[in-house]
Amino acid sequence: MLPTVDEALYELKLAEELNPGPWVRHSVNTGIAARNIAEKVSWLNPEKAYIVGLLHDIGRRVGVVDIPTHVYEGYKYCMEKGWDEAARICMTHSYLRMRDEFDYDPEQENERAIKEYILNCRADDYDKLIQLCDSLAVDYGFVILEKRFVDVTRRYGIMEGYIKGWEIAFSIKEYFEKEMGCSIYDVLPDVGKTSLLTPKPWKPGNR
Repeated sequence: MLPTVDEALYELKLAEELNPGPWVRHSVNTGIAARNIAEKVSWLNPEKAYIVGLLHDIGRRVGVVDIPTHVYEGYKYCMEKGWDEAARICMTHSYLRMRDEFDYDPEQENERAIKEYILNCRADDYDKLIQLCDSLAVDYGFVILEKRFVDVTRRYGIMEGYIKGWEIAFSIKEYFEKEMGCSIYDVLPDVGKTSLLTPKPWKPGNR
C-alpha cells in the first residue's frame, strides 16, 4: 500500500518541522525526477514513482543520522502506517549493490535487520528508479550523476564500494534510457544549469 500524494507531502512537511534541512527539498526533487522518468517508461506508474521518491528519506525525520539509521527508521515508520511499498524503498534506496553491500556481519541491530531484508530482496524497477533519482536530485534542483557523486564524496570521503555503486547507477541510467528513447536528462528541469553550480557541500549543522 501507499499513501496519496497529498499524504506523502504532508508527511514531509511534518518531518521538516522535526528535522529541518536540505534533505526535504532533495526528497521532493527525487520524487519529481522519478515521476518524470516514469512518465516515459510504459510499465511504470508515475504517481507511485513520485510518492516513493518523496518518502525515500522519511527516516531522517528523527534527526541527523547515518545511512543505516535513516534507512531503518524510514522503513519502520512506513510499515507502521501500512505503506509497505514505500517502506521497501526506504530500505533499498541507499544500497545500489544490494546483496553485495553486505559481505560483512554488521554490529548494529538496525543494520543487521537491513542486511536480512536486502539479502531476501531482489531489486525491482521502482527500487532501481529511486536509487538512480537519489543520485540525480539535490536540494537546489537536478544534476548529472558525476556532479552528485563528487558532492557526496566531498561530504563523506571515498568509501569502499563507491565506484562499484557508481557503475550500477550508470547501468540503471542506460536501462531506463533505452525504454524512454531519450536521455534521462531530457526530463529533468534545468539540469544543465544546475549542474554548473558549486554550492558548499552541506554537512550537519549547516542549515
